[in-house]
Amino acid sequence: MRIFTGAWPALATPITEHGEINVPVLRETVEYLVDKQVDGLYIGGTTGEGIFMSLDSRQLVAETVSDQVNSRIPIIIHVGSIPVDDVITLAKHADYIKADGISSVVTPYYKNVDSLYHYYEQVGSSVPEMPLLAYMFGGTVNAVSLMQKLMKIPTLAGAKYSGADMFEFRQLVELREENWTIFSGMDEQCLFAAMSGAHGNVGSTLNFMPGVYREIRKSAEEGNYHYGIQLQNRANKITRIMQSYGFESSIKPVMHKIGFDFGKPCLPNLPLPEKDLHGLYNELDKTDFLELVQM
Repeated sequence: MRIFTGAWPALATPITEHGEINVPVLRETVEYLVDKQVDGLYIGGTTGEGIFMSLDSRQLVAETVSDQVNSRIPIIIHVGSIPVDDVITLAKHADYIKADGISSVVTPYYKNVDSLYHYYEQVGSSVPEMPLLAYMFGGTVNAVSLMQKLMKIPTLAGAKYSGADMFEFRQLVELREENWTIFSGMDEQCLFAAMSGAHGNVGSTLNFMPGVYREIRKSAEEGNYHYGIQLQNRANKITRIMQSYGFESSIKPVMHKIGFDFGKPCLPNLPLPEKDLHGLYNELDKTDFLELVQM
């Protein structure tokens, strides 16, 4: 089974003023990120707002990205949803367009390991040739116990772990040595995750400054931790500014700042009020934001 590595943007999704997928901007963004030498794209996750979209819109995003990428880099499609029938529909569509893998978030209403196992087992068996990565938020469920159970699923290829517990994260890395991908989903912990054995990182701020994270991972691999900390702190300053205005509402304005019209976020995410938008841009201008974007 394929191992996925490196720096992967959790791809944001541009929306037109009429609430439709902005296909031209989506294609431009994909091309920009491929030119930036990202290692793969994670599509339709939290940053991509897939959970807030119709099945048709999610499939259109997946098809557009797959077509634009044209096998130059791997793509993983997030297929998570509440009804398992929708998840299976999206998984089969991902298989049809020849995505390289699928991922699904832990369903929010169920924290029982046995019930979650059956959920993932149904998803995995629906596309028996497709690598499956669990998508976990730290604290929602015992990630280690769940992954130990999920390892019975033949297509399980690893997990995307978006949690702050590095002890739990390391245990996930150690569950299997071969054919195993553990992505860190916390941009602000990229260096520490790499030092703990992460195979790659999937994150929101990689939409506009992926080169920083590539360099952070390189510094960890080379043992140049002092430089890695410097880069991580610089990137984290941008993340903190975005968090202060509401991270989910700040992603698209930041993409607009670098030249991509991403429109408004999908409900229930809300656009930034005008005064906050000016505040966000003003604070970013006081940092080395543009230098980080150009890396």
